[in-house]
Amino acid sequence: MTRDLVAGLVCLAISLVLLAATRGLPEASMLVPIGPGAYPRVVLAITAALSAMLVWSGWRAQRSSRARSAPREAAGQSSGGVRNYGLVLAAFAVFGSYTLLLPYLGFRIATLAFVAAMQALLEPPRSARAWLVLIVVALVTAFGAHAVFERGLSVLLPRGSWTAF
Repeated sequence: MTRDLVAGLVCLAISLVLLAATRGLPEASMLVPIGPGAYPRVVLAITAALSAMLVWSGWRAQRSSRARSAPREAAGQSSGGVRNYGLVLAAFAVFGSYTLLLPYLGFRIATLAFVAAMQALLEPPRSARAWLVLIVVALVTAFGAHAVFERGLSVLLPRGSWTAF
């Protein structure tokens, strides 16, 4: 089994179990047009759909790799991939820093720094244009998410104790 197939099956099972568990959440009322169960259901349905797509992709990759690996294994070559544990640890460090700095810097500044750092970590910019794209994506993500949640959904996001922003 490929890693995508396993990960897709695990995520699909978890999202379907949690989706079933949302049946006990309160429904919408006359005062609240969207009930508290709506957001988890939407997120879990999207997660289930994406997981199903990953399962399909992993299954297809497994079928095609079997066909390609037979001649390679006959020649004594392995089909193992390169593992980059340092990148995984660095991503966890960036995410951990984000969660620790969020109360001090506030949502907008911390999210801007987090998105920029993750982009630079996953694909380091090598030109001025790449740096510009990195900055624009980080700005749009941070301030766009702030606008959607605070203005559109009336969800209060953390203000920074150091910045009050």
